[in-house]
Amino acid sequence: MTTELGIAVVNGIFAGSVYALVALGIVLIYRASGVFNFAQAEFGTTGLFAAYAGVVLWNLPYWLGLLFGLAAAVAMGLATERLVINPLRNSSRVTLLVGTAGVALAAIGIQFWQSNEQPIREMPKIVEGVALQPFGAAITWQHLITLGVLIVVALALAVFFRSPSGVAIQAAQQDGTAAELVGISVRRVSMMTWAIAALLGGLAGVLSGPNLTFTAGHLTFGAGAALLPGFMAAVLGGMRSMPGALLGGIVVGVIEQLGSLSLFGYMSGGGEMMLFFFLLIVLLLRPQGLFVRKAVAA
Repeated sequence: MTTELGIAVVNGIFAGSVYALVALGIVLIYRASGVFNFAQAEFGTTGLFAAYAGVVLWNLPYWLGLLFGLAAAVAMGLATERLVINPLRNSSRVTLLVGTAGVALAAIGIQFWQSNEQPIREMPKIVEGVALQPFGAAITWQHLITLGVLIVVALALAVFFRSPSGVAIQAAQQDGTAAELVGISVRRVSMMTWAIAALLGGLAGVLSGPNLTFTAGHLTFGAGAALLPGFMAAVLGGMRSMPGALLGGIVVGVIEQLGSLSLFGYMSGGGEMMLFFFLLIVLLLRPQGLFVRKAVAA
């Protein structure tokens, strides 16, 4: 049982790292526009498809293929902001929500069309092999890279949001009109916000791809589905807390794995059921989120 528990915790931490990256992007967009971004996971899948094309189909060096994948994700984020969000900026949140859902569906459709001849794909690992085996759980180099990237991203975001550009983003999120009056370009801030969120999604995609075979919609409803867990992680963090989203991702990943192990054995869907009940209890007892002391003012 100790071995099974160790495996569940290890797998949960590393799955949670991907969820955390998705959750960070969701929170960033929610703070900027007050809307849940349905396309967040597809930024990641698009980046993964592009990285696969670079590394496997075009035989680019691995690092260059990954950069190409991240660039594709950022390009999709900027296109979404310019072609969908900006024209709808004065519309209701429901309209914006539908707009992001449309972007996600369009991306999935393009992925299905592009992968028609090879629907199931496999991205090579960045580094092969097992690094550690605590409690019988195999921690691969790929796992350690994923966790390391999450830590670097967390530190980079902490530094960025203390820089002039980061402060400008926070000012525009709190009061766009006042920000414009002091010379902050809300348009530029919006583009920067979507670019960063798309980059976070792209990182989630290229890091999850080497662990699983992938198909169109990989991070939305495929083998690496992270949209719903990422949303749950964001909710645990209060939808506005970046540290809360990060911690929420790890918690969601571990609970998902432990739920499958302890509550329902290895029954398919057991982890998801455990997550649902956990989130329901949290919302009933702490609707402001698990990792915030009080609701954060808009």
